[in-house]
Amino acid sequence: MSISSSLNAGVAGLAANATRLATISDNIANSGTYGYKRSTADFQSMVINQARGAGVYSAGGVRAQTARMIDQRGSLVSTSNSLDLAVSGRGFLPVIPSVTLDSMTGDRPLTMTTTGSFRTDADGVLRTDSGLVLLGWPASADGTIPTMSRDTMSDLQPVIINANQTAGDPTSAMNLGVNLPAVGTDSATISDPLPLSVEYFGNLGTSEKLNITFTPVAPDATATPPIPDPSNTWTMVIRDSATADDTTTDDGDPLTFADDESVMGIYTVTFNDDSVNGGTIKTIVPTEAGFPAYNSTDGRLTLSVAGGKQTIDVTVGKPGDTNGLTQLSSSFAPTSITKDGSPVGNLTSVEVDENGYVRATYDTGFIRTVYQIPLVDVPNANGLTALNNQTFQVSPTSGSFFLWDAGDGPTGAVVGYALEGSTTDVAQELTNLIQTQRAYSSNAKVITTVDEMLQETTNIKR
Repeated sequence: MSISSSLNAGVAGLAANATRLATISDNIANSGTYGYKRSTADFQSMVINQARGAGVYSAGGVRAQTARMIDQRGSLVSTSNSLDLAVSGRGFLPVIPSVTLDSMTGDRPLTMTTTGSFRTDADGVLRTDSGLVLLGWPASADGTIPTMSRDTMSDLQPVIINANQTAGDPTSAMNLGVNLPAVGTDSATISDPLPLSVEYFGNLGTSEKLNITFTPVAPDATATPPIPDPSNTWTMVIRDSATADDTTTDDGDPLTFADDESVMGIYTVTFNDDSVNGGTIKTIVPTEAGFPAYNSTDGRLTLSVAGGKQTIDVTVGKPGDTNGLTQLSSSFAPTSITKDGSPVGNLTSVEVDENGYVRATYDTGFIRTVYQIPLVDVPNANGLTALNNQTFQVSPTSGSFFLWDAGDGPTGAVVGYALEGSTTDVAQELTNLIQTQRAYSSNAKVITTVDEMLQETTNIKR
């Protein structure tokens, strides 16, 4: 009966607008909630009778379908906490509720969020006040990230930052820019041996030194072949302070440089004296086959030092290069000595860069990568299941997840010192509230009108 269907349609209208009112209330209530994704209520008509020319019409009414606009992004709000994280663009941060830490398995559904204010707890675990623990891939000791699974969370681990941790950075490369006096190999002004000491840091954080001595080769016309005057030739001896300077044998006979355990290498360095390359390296030749060879292509000596049992690439300059060892003017001067590495330092701060790398900074200036935070992406973000605390889980309608490096593929960047604001537009929600109120009142009027008409039908019997 048409009049009865009108009553049902009015009731359906009340229910649909009540649902829309609930989404509006939720949106307004969370207008200040970081990372909140607004909800919508779309109305779908219901048709009961489609027969043409039947002469009667039955109202089907309306039903409401709700959805959460997860793919919408709120504006970023800057903060003063380096571990306030947000995603600029597509992607989600992987998290896990702290109550499930002890029972975490690879089969458990992945939880994700677009923003979070993370702090270290008593155990150093990065988590939010609501109990969301940040997940990431741990770095190796050298700061590199091993190959990890991209379609499972089995390799993800809670990010743990120990505030009392210390770390050292061993020296692996060194550049020697040293000028030797051009008059030092002249017979009239022959130079005394010139010492140079350069600090390096071992694998165990120890501080050691490479002690380098430059001794001029005296001119000698009687030598075979004759040594010109000036000779433009120096003997470079490199010693390692981490090895004892043993200068005598058990029988009291003195040892040569080659027999001294502290000697890393002895080299004959000859400089050019022509008008084009004057003062630059001509040749560097080890005095014995057992010493590390000089690579003229990149100007390096690879020394195996005892402090930390490591190798150091010492760049002394290529032939014709003005940036390494030179022989100019009359002064001995270290012009440019640089090296990497640092002594043991204490953790001072932790930041996350745009690529998701968690970098720890120490008071010695050493910066070390400790974790990488991947970004989670799914084909249909709006199909994710919404949970408490602005978190989401994969569902059949969202598609399978994939873990991307931030900035790769479709994903955006990770932003520190920022939180994502709510996507609620309060002015629009208030406008929707007025429309919903009017629609609700109209549907209520339909019900009262149908009630009056039914009352008239009842009165016919009187």
